Amino acid sequence: MEEMPLSFVKNMSISLEEISGQLDSDSTRDRMIALASLRNVPAEDAVPLIKKVLNDESLQIRSMAVFALGLKQTDECYPILVNLLETEKDYGIRADAAGALGYLEDIRAFEPLVRAFYEDTDWLVRFSAAVALGNLKDSRARDVLVRALDSEEVVLQQAAIAALGEIKAVDAVDQVLRFAQSEDWLVRQRLAEALGHMPSEKSISALKYLEKDSNPSVAQASRLSLQKLMTNG
Repeated sequence: MEEMPLSFVKNMSISLEEISGQLDSDSTRDRMIALASLRNVPAEDAVPLIKKVLNDESLQIRSMAVFALGLKQTDECYPILVNLLETEKDYGIRADAAGALGYLEDIRAFEPLVRAFYEDTDWLVRFSAAVALGNLKDSRARDVLVRALDSEEVVLQQAAIAALGEIKAVDAVDQVLRFAQSEDWLVRQRLAEALGHMPSEKSISALKYLEKDSNPSVAQASRLSLQKLMTNG
């Protein structure tokens, strides 16, 4: 493999220094651009810079930084995100931390996410925790997600249905099928998508019913899930 020219290495180093300097700028716009420019920077180099703005005065920048920790994975990210999920006062940042833990796909996040789902007082945090539990693809989340189906918030029902699909909870098919006639078409779409991961005769029967749904997005999702089940079956 050909070595990179020294000038390129120097420019890359300067670029990181420039980003670091921008993150110290008084301009919110500069800090935001700097954070966005870390997208293509290796995790080991990016995380120390992301940490500089985790307590930024701008909630938008803090939110971007927390999200970035879910994508730039180093050993530091997990404890930082769990701490934010459990101690942060702003519910939006707690929700971001839950979502980022899902992106990490670190199985250690299961218990903190379950606690957040049961104990957090804000629906957005509980929503993010449910989605993240699906991303972990841990079958232990089944009971938590089935309980979320009884939530009064429709978005929580959507998240739980999708997550049950992600963990392939075939034994929860009966619980999700009660949403086949939901008035909310997004709930029906999430159901159609989830059933594609839950192979059973009941899933196929429900998808054939949903394939005739009046909403084209639901019908299309049903067709795709049916194809998936037929192909894999």
